Amino acid sequence: MTHRPASLRIFVFAALIASVLPMNGGPVRDAPSLSLIGPASVRGADVPYVPGQILVKFKSDVPAAYRAATLVLNDSRAVGWISTLDVYTVQISADASVEEKAAAFAGDPGVLFAEPNYVCRAAATPNDNLFKYQYALSNTGQRIGDVPGSPQGKISADIKACQGWEESPGDDSVTIAIIDSGVDLTHPDLVNKITGPGRDFVNDDFDATDDFYHGTAVAGIAAADTNNTEGIAGVAWNAGILPVKVLNADGAGTAARVSEGIIWAAEQGARIINLSLEFDAASQTLLDAVRYAFNRGCILVASAGNDNGAVKFPAAFDAYVLAVAATDYNDEVWASSNSGPEVDVAAPGLDVLTTVPTWFFGGGALPYGYVDGTSMAAPHVSGLAAILKSQKPWLSAAEIMEIIRFSADDVNGATSPGIDESIGYGRINMEKALVPLKLERTFRKIGPSE
Repeated sequence: MTHRPASLRIFVFAALIASVLPMNGGPVRDAPSLSLIGPASVRGADVPYVPGQILVKFKSDVPAAYRAATLVLNDSRAVGWISTLDVYTVQISADASVEEKAAAFAGDPGVLFAEPNYVCRAAATPNDNLFKYQYALSNTGQRIGDVPGSPQGKISADIKACQGWEESPGDDSVTIAIIDSGVDLTHPDLVNKITGPGRDFVNDDFDATDDFYHGTAVAGIAAADTNNTEGIAGVAWNAGILPVKVLNADGAGTAARVSEGIIWAAEQGARIINLSLEFDAASQTLLDAVRYAFNRGCILVASAGNDNGAVKFPAAFDAYVLAVAATDYNDEVWASSNSGPEVDVAAPGLDVLTTVPTWFFGGGALPYGYVDGTSMAAPHVSGLAAILKSQKPWLSAAEIMEIIRFSADDVNGATSPGIDESIGYGRINMEKALVPLKLERTFRKIGPSE
């Protein structure tokens, strides 16, 4: 009987493992392109995940050989690996059912969980010359859009930004990660706020340029360059913006990419993570990423969703994320805002003036526009969280979340007094959230009573 040399057997075995398991983090180049799949809203609610892909997490003590053999036995291969979570993006055979294959992997004794790769979609008065149109920050009863026949706002139906800025506009010690479609890196109201080119998990590079629009709009609300005589004001005047591109040119992303983006942002030192996006289904991978960032001290803020239904994910991960609903220019609940027990607070989300990419409206047009949705409500909260964190860096994420909740205004108290499923604790109030800073300064000046 002829025996194959041991060294050759080891080489062949190692080659088998390498062929089905990636050896380092990040996507493999021949992974399917999401642009060919499209967002769930386009393909229909019956396909809320990437066809032909699942996410698999093996138990921590399972060796590489067992993992490789399991993939081979299931006629599949790993095309990506989120190293921090030890989760593989697995490509299954073309004729296999995603649900059935996920169930098959989940039934393996060496597998902790397996799930589809779900698809998400895009959910002091400054001298900026468009500030007068920003009712969300200061509502004087102005007409929304300043166009004849347009609706008129209700005086003081705003987040009390001017009063809050008198306490503090924040500083540049805090960075807000915008986990979205990227950011227009050349926008005149954002260019001085961006901390590097960011990270692009769609094209696997470090140029997070926005080719959709959504991330640029979110970034402007949270932290546009303020008091610079141009454009709009951001909630957090001085906070940095870290662009993290996880949504493609159609506004679609996956659980794997969003999870990688959250982890990367947390590891870059971002203290606030804005997630203006929504998944219809819970993903264990996404939950693990959110928990990882929260445990590193990040405040995560997410949009509740825009279809007048249940709160979407990751906003519905209640223990780790502030879920934000939307109100309008009359302090009424926006009709399309999602609701549920997970909702923490609300912020303006209807007809919100913000930044858009310089190419969005074509040559000669100002790069600003009105945008609707809980996606626009969330960055108001992220901006407030950034100011709080910059002023009291010793506070934990949970403590800052509590301040934001307990300082909110119960604007629908006449019909739904107290905490409710539409706006949670209420529409955020920057003045009340930041008042303790004034009280603390006063206390330090006069000293404790004898």
